[in-house]
Amino acid sequence: MNSAKTLTLGYSPCPNDTFIFYALVHGRIDTKGLGFREILEDVETLNQMALRAELDITKVSYHAFGDLRDDYCLLRSGGALGRGCGPLVVAPVKCSMDDLKGKKIAIPGRLTTAYLLLQLYDPSFRDNVKVMPFNEIMQAVKEGEVDAGLIIHESRFTYSRYGLVSVIDLGQWWEQKTGLPIPLGAIIAKRALGKGLIEDLESLIRDSVLYAVNNRVEPEQYIKRYAQELEDSVIKEHIDLYVNDYSVDMGEEGVAAVMELFSMAEEKGIIKQASKPLFIE
Repeated sequence: MNSAKTLTLGYSPCPNDTFIFYALVHGRIDTKGLGFREILEDVETLNQMALRAELDITKVSYHAFGDLRDDYCLLRSGGALGRGCGPLVVAPVKCSMDDLKGKKIAIPGRLTTAYLLLQLYDPSFRDNVKVMPFNEIMQAVKEGEVDAGLIIHESRFTYSRYGLVSVIDLGQWWEQKTGLPIPLGAIIAKRALGKGLIEDLESLIRDSVLYAVNNRVEPEQYIKRYAQELEDSVIKEHIDLYVNDYSVDMGEEGVAAVMELFSMAEEKGIIKQASKPLFIE
């Protein structure tokens, strides 16, 4: 490793990300001389920063990574991928997705995987959306600013507190359609960093995940500093759902899920076809 190198590292303030990267940015594991300057932003902001190639390593939506594959490669560790953890469409009253056609739906960003799934479910929903920060969507639905909302992160645990009901679980729809886990958030690195350094980064992120899993209490104050929901129960549910075996290493099933997501999105013209492989070679 290059002992003089400091890398920019972007991730969200959500509990799963602060949990995963705690050990890496706090020197709780041996980084072999590498330094990291962490940049905590919501995932849509990170998507836009990556499109401008501003970050060496970053969390992004898989939707955004679809258009970043020429300049960035996928890392096998640290991402958000799993079952039972997909985005939900919520509304003030019980209804069907057909009832929402032509209605205004709030989305957490045009490059989020949530929005990609909504378009894969039915392309007609791409035409009448309103972009807003993910943590403002439920209140907007409750107050009638929009007719429905596409929610992500810890919102899936708290939407009922706003008097909202689930219309569809798009993660569940994906799993039933493909039999695969849903790829939500990717950890990517600039290809220009080179194969050796990128492989080292994969190893360090894997070590950081495992450190947090084995020392769950230690990162708590760091997590609470940035969490939107401060209740211990919500934070625990969030981490338990989004940090799993795929976070340590996405494995063959995880890779198959990503390939299927990109294949479907390319077929519908939502993302461009890539000229380079997912991983560094």
